[in-house]
Amino acid sequence: MSTLYLTELDTDKTATIRSIEGGIGAAARLESMGIRAGVRITKISAHFWKGPVTVLVGKSKVAIGHGMAQKIVVEVCSI
Repeated sequence: MSTLYLTELDTDKTATIRSIEGGIGAAARLESMGIRAGVRITKISAHFWKGPVTVLVGKSKVAIGHGMAQKIVVEVCSI
């Protein structure tokens, strides 16, 4: 299985979050949206030029800024 940043994940692909490379503030903010290590997410869309990345977390759609998405390390699911 390969690991990459959320911004590098292809649209409509599912991955498991492995880690958050930001500080305590970034991790806390993402966790409040349900985004934390071990959670499976699906990338729904991404803006062409460093715009927001939209992901499906459980049954919720969440938009994350490009800078924040670059801090999320994911492992691509092979299912």
